[in-house]
Amino acid sequence: MADNFPELVDTRGLRFAIDDGFSWIVANYGDAFERLLMPLLKLLSGMEAFLQWLPWYVTIAVIAALTWSAARSVKATAGAVVMLLLIGSLGLWNDAMATIALMLAATVVAVVVGIPLGILMARSDRLRAIALPLLDIMQTLPIFVYLIPFVMLFGPGKIPAILATVFFAIPPVIRLTDLGIRQVDGEVVEAIVAFGATPGQKLVKVQIPLALPTIMAGINQTTMMALSMVVIASMIGAGGLGYQVLQGIQRLEVSRGLLSGIAIVFLAVIFDRIAQSYGRRAQKHLVTGE
Repeated sequence: MADNFPELVDTRGLRFAIDDGFSWIVANYGDAFERLLMPLLKLLSGMEAFLQWLPWYVTIAVIAALTWSAARSVKATAGAVVMLLLIGSLGLWNDAMATIALMLAATVVAVVVGIPLGILMARSDRLRAIALPLLDIMQTLPIFVYLIPFVMLFGPGKIPAILATVFFAIPPVIRLTDLGIRQVDGEVVEAIVAFGATPGQKLVKVQIPLALPTIMAGINQTTMMALSMVVIASMIGAGGLGYQVLQGIQRLEVSRGLLSGIAIVFLAVIFDRIAQSYGRRAQKHLVTGE
């Protein structure tokens, strides 16, 4: 039998120190964090209640309009309508609306936080050097690891579910915002500065519009990653289609898990087409000026 690797670090003591430190944070600041994030819970709960209250045909009409606006394709629009009708016919409409609410709320938060962070990274090489390793870690950590600290802080429920989803999904929009702004032609930037543009005008009128296709690609990836988190988030109280998949696992009901999984795939296809189509339209507008 091979010799065990020598114990160079007291991992047991290190684990106890980390756990005790986090327990101290929970005991002293848990209530404050919960109050601070109450607006986020209200946003998610409000979106979920609204989508479940909205008549199904209105929801389908809105998503069809979004698909047509983005893709300008009868085939893509008809496909989105058919997939939504299939979700409803499987008896999963309310669960699908809860999943969409979680995905949209997480995506909105990730975009609102991630785009400004990406802009700051594009402006500061030092910040970028610090942020890139952190983003690498965030993208490679196992999904389940995100659940542990948030469940410790808030207990099972929607707040830890949406926070875990945001942290899991935010890296692409930060990275691609930074990348898009850095790839803007330097001569174009120098030209507008020569005409007396302020840093704010340079950002809003040149850098963001030229970087928009790349930023949209980041938003698309963030949306898909948020949707991929719903099954895991269901384990801590997110509900929705992910909960149905979890129920299928717990009860060994293949049909429940399979149908819910298909519904998640349908949602992913619909929102991926919408986001990609808007990105292509932004690219076309940038190239042709139409």
